[in-house]
Amino acid sequence: MISPAANGGHKGEFMEKVKNLVVGAGLSGAVLAERIASQLQEPVLVIDRREHIAGNIYDSKHSSGITVHRYGPHIFHTNKKEIWDYLSRFTSWHYFFLKTRAWVDNISVPIPFNLNTLHMVFPAFLADRLETKLVDTYGYNVKVPIMKLRQQKDADLQFLAQYVYDKIFEKYTMKQWGISPEDIDPEVMARVPVFVGRDDGYFQDKYQAIPAQGYTRMVENMLRNPLITVRLKTPFDKVKEVVEYQRLFYTGPIDEFFDYKFGELPYRSLRFDIEQKNTEYYQQSAVTNYPNNFDFTRICEHKYFLDEKAANTVISVEFPQPFKRGENEPYYPIANAQTAALYGKYVQEAQKLPGTYFFGRLGGYKYYNMDQAVSAALALFEEIK
Repeated sequence: MISPAANGGHKGEFMEKVKNLVVGAGLSGAVLAERIASQLQEPVLVIDRREHIAGNIYDSKHSSGITVHRYGPHIFHTNKKEIWDYLSRFTSWHYFFLKTRAWVDNISVPIPFNLNTLHMVFPAFLADRLETKLVDTYGYNVKVPIMKLRQQKDADLQFLAQYVYDKIFEKYTMKQWGISPEDIDPEVMARVPVFVGRDDGYFQDKYQAIPAQGYTRMVENMLRNPLITVRLKTPFDKVKEVVEYQRLFYTGPIDEFFDYKFGELPYRSLRFDIEQKNTEYYQQSAVTNYPNNFDFTRICEHKYFLDEKAANTVISVEFPQPFKRGENEPYYPIANAQTAALYGKYVQEAQKLPGTYFFGRLGGYKYYNMDQAVSAALALFEEIK
């Protein structure tokens, strides 16, 4: 653990000198640290203010023996073989295809909304007509963003779009993001499309799995290099006055780094209530969404992920919250035109700092999937090597 020096201390003999300082031991930071150490043979100091590595993909064993995703369910999925092959160096895989359910009109239905869902919520004559129009308009096995579907002129498709918007998107989005779907970047809304097909899988990527020994073990393997030093419970503001670095790689919130010079970037936070239930299974799928009822958005049952057997089960109930500095953690950047403009000011400021790089969900202010985070970190390595 580094002992902080007094503010105003000069750089010199009392400073610890490091070649590369990575702030954040989550997935993005671990990828970059691993590449620098293994490919450039350079030493790396990785710090994290939390008490554990792996960031928001951290998992651990519950007292029941079930592996619990502390910060919500994470299923790795990608179509990029190079990303799959890279991570496969550090883990074996448990293949897992997520099928999410949602309660709509007191019926448990598959989401994203697909043709199976269509036939569960509408009478057969109407479902058949809507299915024909969807396939004729978009084709089969096609993802259609809800906002695009709402632009249809056909009366039947307008009816369907409004139904899906009301029952699946609007209230869930308000709970999750605190703003209406119209005020969110369309790219974010497109993450949960209407699927014109019968695949109940939440994702359709070629590679879908969970690390067989857990995400924490995978990240641990990435950081297991004699050139990498990891220090936990070590916030950057306690280190920057006592560590002299040649290059800084920062995965924390970019606005925090600049002391909120242009104002705070908005984020959403989450609260997870983790409970053990005295039953073998609590629900029929790993993840069940509640778009219209209650203050929480979803319930996750963790034993499904690695097909773990236990007499009891463990669930986590997910409550979205506004992010409040000093009270909770920022999880999701809120992407829209207004926040993009504010983020752009911080990017311009960052460009004035040679040898300093911002990346990851918070540093790059992007709602990354895991494969996108890995890809961005690998691209940054190619840039700096």
